Amino acid sequence: MNFMDRINFLIFAIIAALFWIAGISFVYSRKKALRTPGIILVFSGVIAIALFIFIIWLKLERPPLRTLGETRLWYVFLLSLAGTVFFLRWKYKWFLTYSILMALVFMLINIIHPEAFDRTLLPALQSPWFIPHVVVYILGYALLGASAIVAIYGLFRHYVHNFDNKIILLADNLVYQGFAFLTLGLLFGAIWAKQAWGHYWTWDPKETWAFLTWLCYLIYIHLRYYHPARIRGGLWILSLAFIILVIAWFGINYLPAAKGSIHTYS
Repeated sequence: MNFMDRINFLIFAIIAALFWIAGISFVYSRKKALRTPGIILVFSGVIAIALFIFIIWLKLERPPLRTLGETRLWYVFLLSLAGTVFFLRWKYKWFLTYSILMALVFMLINIIHPEAFDRTLLPALQSPWFIPHVVVYILGYALLGASAIVAIYGLFRHYVHNFDNKIILLADNLVYQGFAFLTLGLLFGAIWAKQAWGHYWTWDPKETWAFLTWLCYLIYIHLRYYHPARIRGGLWILSLAFIILVIAWFGINYLPAAKGSIHTYS
């Protein structure tokens, strides 16, 4: 379809990138008067991506959540939004910077590999549980991706003997919220599967790896609860758990076992 070609997204991506770059530079400025305009610029970039998603939704007459490229758009939007919200709440400049940098990376991937948007949607994907299932997973992935960066940063600080306990507390906050979204994603997915295929769980490769991801973060939560002093071990678990998450998200798509999976994006 020619109404959503590469040029259209490129325009929105450039606008968002300019807002974000200008906003970040203002946030880091020594002049406090520029920080509020800076966060407004960052949020304007978030709105630009949200507007693009809204336009696609209207033109496709379905939620843009079918393909991997479409979910990357949501990842760009939700990650940049999360970075803005967390900055307003906890004033972590580095976290805002990380969120924007990752959003820019995913935008660049979509520019390099433009989507061939299609209105068609498989009958199984027309379930009312499809949208909440995918959206909560993307939210969870965005937050847990941020927790992985926090973990890597925490390990660096730990090994140079300059560790700040606020790092592990931020990691905990991100994991607790991200884990809650993963749990909702599993539950919504089970209900959706029951309606679409008659079974709550079929041990589909995507389902299996999603459950494995959930277990990895559950291990982290249990370690932090029962052994709060074992900070380094928790940070290592959090870093390795993200590898499992990445495999579950799109790495599994390239395995032969996933060829017949309804969860593979095409």
